[in-house]
Amino acid sequence: MKKSALVKFGERVREERLKQNLSQEKFAAIVGVHRTYIGKNITLENIEKVAKALKLDINELFNFK
Repeated sequence: MKKSALVKFGERVREERLKQNLSQEKFAAIVGVHRTYIGKNITLENIEKVAKALKLDINELFNFK
């Protein structure tokens, strides 16, 4: 089954978060959202916050493998 863009995005965020040794809770605090929100119907504004928190260009979060 083909993965949705939201699932792929969540996987990318997790990958980068783990590279930086950030727990879900710490990462969510940096982003300024609840930890469960990052993987659910995230807004473009919050995607931008996620990219900034990970110190990545927003395009890098959409570089799905």
